[in-house]
Amino acid sequence: MTRPYRSVLYIPAANQRAMEKAQTLPTDAIIFDLEDAVAPDAKIAARDGLAAALGNDYGQGAKIVRINGMGSEWGKGDALACAQAWSGKADAVLIPKVDSAADLDAVAALIPDLPLWAMMETPLGMLNAAEIAAHPRLLGMVMGTNDLAKELNSRFRADRLPMQAGLGLCLLAAKAYGKVIVDGVFNAFKDEEGLRAECEQGRDMGFDGKTLIHPAQLAIANQVFAPTEADVDLARRQIDAFEAATAEGKGVAVVDGKIVENLHVETARKTLDRAQAIAAMGQ
Repeated sequence: MTRPYRSVLYIPAANQRAMEKAQTLPTDAIIFDLEDAVAPDAKIAARDGLAAALGNDYGQGAKIVRINGMGSEWGKGDALACAQAWSGKADAVLIPKVDSAADLDAVAALIPDLPLWAMMETPLGMLNAAEIAAHPRLLGMVMGTNDLAKELNSRFRADRLPMQAGLGLCLLAAKAYGKVIVDGVFNAFKDEEGLRAECEQGRDMGFDGKTLIHPAQLAIANQVFAPTEADVDLARRQIDAFEAATAEGKGVAVVDGKIVENLHVETARKTLDRAQAIAAMGQ
């Protein structure tokens, strides 16, 4: 079964209370953030305290550490801590502002045994999305829509029209190379209707899940990015109908008045696999 990434919650690595609370939250993954969420004068202390936090039980959720950029004064130290103090505790390392595959190479050289994730948040990163997604150590991509909006000097729109080119390029790259890709954050954490609409848009586009900034956003993301009962029922009926048709020497089946071909069955199997993986997490 493929691990789900419906909900990916940012937690400041300097906030011990938040990291403790996160042990009880129904999130598919946690990003322990050493970058944007930690003030410069707190970064070393946050790094030093993260090893103990990563040793705690977070259930079956993935533990991802976002380090500082390699061009900063903290980046190399963060990477070395990933390779040493956090070895066997973190599941992956997230690299900010990835512009090209060379940025991944620089971190991979320091961290030999952890999967890499890339923050996609710069115009150059959008243009180089394919070479980034093709990197052999890369497991997933995270859209950094706040930083991208800043770089584009775009205005906020509920339909995210200014984001569509960048989101689309990264989605195509991730799907082409079989990598996980999660959508950017929704900043108005008290706006449940707005969050649901953006989650639905992201799910329709093909994202695997959404990054979140507050635990109150978890329930909606987990619901939207999970197969519904109707999705699971349809998937099972499509598989059964196609297998019955195949046994009769036919190449297609019909379910609910619609043609079902092998490509639909492949999608149906992925839907069942996703539902089973979510059920296995008990969330």
